[in-house]
Amino acid sequence: MIPTTTLYRRFGKRLLDLVLSLTALVLLAPLLVLLVILVRLNLGSPVLFRQKRSGRHGKPFTILKFRTMTEERDSSGKRLADSKRLTRFGKFLRRTSLDELPELLNVLRGEMSLVGPRPLVPRYDSYFSERERKRFDVLPGITGWAQVNGRNALSWEQRFAFDAWYVERIGFWLDVTILLRTIGTVLGRNHVHVDTSIAFLSLDVERRMQADESKAEAVDQLPKAPFSTPDSVGDIHHCGFTGVRP
Repeated sequence: MIPTTTLYRRFGKRLLDLVLSLTALVLLAPLLVLLVILVRLNLGSPVLFRQKRSGRHGKPFTILKFRTMTEERDSSGKRLADSKRLTRFGKFLRRTSLDELPELLNVLRGEMSLVGPRPLVPRYDSYFSERERKRFDVLPGITGWAQVNGRNALSWEQRFAFDAWYVERIGFWLDVTILLRTIGTVLGRNHVHVDTSIAFLSLDVERRMQADESKAEAVDQLPKAPFSTPDSVGDIHHCGFTGVRP
């Protein structure tokens, strides 16, 4: 049986997060300052992208990233599609995962962990299966087991299966392994989709489509009632088809 409560889960993981995230922020400070300047010059203000995500126990928090898209709108004032607002510089930030660096602040604040299931938007919360909801038992992460085993090339089901597997087996050496493999994944730029809006369907849309398909299949499998055509006028009257409107 896999233990659900260990010393590392209770204390060690948070200590590792604090030490590594604080160290990373100090060492990467010059790079972070440079990125702030470049985002400001290329995309304007604000420099940071903020969005509500679901954290541990489903509690919402604001995730921080460097902006990668403009705020362009059409003539009616509606924001353009992501693919049209994503700039060349923004694609570079996403391809190199540099846009994720501000999440180190989320880790310091205790809203995220270095390793864990990636946090998703709250509108997805009602679409998880019972096992998939294990993701809410831990803090969401900057990287995770799914990210080093296929990243954006995985389907939703595959990602959630990796997430649940991780939650059930959290440990120091597993986290170290994921962090080391993340470095290789980022440097190799493996399985990166810079525009995820055209790479796959959003979870709520996909799950609704699957539900509709299941309903249609269930209807098709219902037994069909026999139907016979009346052979005479008398049969028509007997069935109630008099041809006269009430």
